[in-house]
Amino acid sequence: MEELLDLKRRLEQERPADWRELPDIALYMDQIISSLPRQLIHFDDSEALTSAMVNNYIKEGLVPRAAGKRYGPIHLAYLTAVCALKKVLSVRDTGVLISAGRKAKGQDPEALYNYFCSALDRALTDTAQSFDADAQREDLPRIALDLALRSYANQLACARILDILQSFGPAEHKKPKK
Repeated sequence: MEELLDLKRRLEQERPADWRELPDIALYMDQIISSLPRQLIHFDDSEALTSAMVNNYIKEGLVPRAAGKRYGPIHLAYLTAVCALKKVLSVRDTGVLISAGRKAKGQDPEALYNYFCSALDRALTDTAQSFDADAQREDLPRIALDLALRSYANQLACARILDILQSFGPAEHKKPKK
């Protein structure tokens, strides 16, 4: 199936730009928004980043404030991570994860971004290798179920680890009591 081969190829090959390849000049909001789709794998335009989303991520503390109206590589790096993580985590949990990473000893934005890219590379490669590109149409439900169940297991583990992280982290990491 050509579609499955294309998916496998994209999962194996498409990666965010390396930190050194991120634009090192100040960008305006529209330039940041137009750059981000090249950072992650997309299959349609429904996932497009908007300026309102960027402003909300800044307000929530997920992305550092811009210098005036100019954005740099640090902003593109954080937005890349946020846009990938928002597929599987709430904004609050993404914030916990990013905040913990920022506070980790010796973790500057470049080191955090490099770790993110390395972890994303491993995850995409593992997923690409988990299914047979020679599968036929009748194999697709099984492949989708296997991937969904792996996502379920990973989400359970991630949620529990974030709960543990919040239980002994600084007060700003703790979930509000209901």
